[in-house]
Amino acid sequence: MKTGTVIGEFHRRHRSVEFRKFLDTIDQAVPSDLDVHLILDNYGTHKTATVRRWLAKRPRFHVHFTPTSASWINLVERWFAALTEKQIRRGVHRSVRELETAIQQYLDLSNESPKPFLWTKSADEILASVARFCARTSGSLH
Repeated sequence: MKTGTVIGEFHRRHRSVEFRKFLDTIDQAVPSDLDVHLILDNYGTHKTATVRRWLAKRPRFHVHFTPTSASWINLVERWFAALTEKQIRRGVHRSVRELETAIQQYLDLSNESPKPFLWTKSADEILASVARFCARTSGSLH
C-alpha cells in the first residue's frame, strides 16, 4: 500500500497451499527489516491452521481483515479494476497463458514506476456517505 509496488503470482488453484507459497514470495521480496501488513478478505484460505502457523513464526507479518462485504475499501479490488480497464479489456486472449502474459506485463509496467493508491475522500467522508446510503435504504421494501 505504501509504495504502490504489487507482488503477484499465478496459481491454478486458490487454496491455503498456494497462499502459503505466496506468503513465502512476499517474505523473500520484502526487506527483512520491514514489517509487512497483509490486508486480506475473509476468505477461508487466509485463516487455515497452515497459514496461522506460518504467520505465528513471523512476527513482522501483521494481518488485517477487511469487513465482510466491504470490497469497496479493498485496494486489491481497486487494483484488479485498473488491470481490467487498462489491460484485459483492451486485448484478445486466446489462452490462459496469453492472459497471464498480459497480466504479468501490466504488473511489470506498474512496478517500473509504482504509485500508491490514494483515496480521494477521507475516512470520515466515506463513512458519512455510507450513513446517508443506509438512512435512505433502511425500511425499504426491496
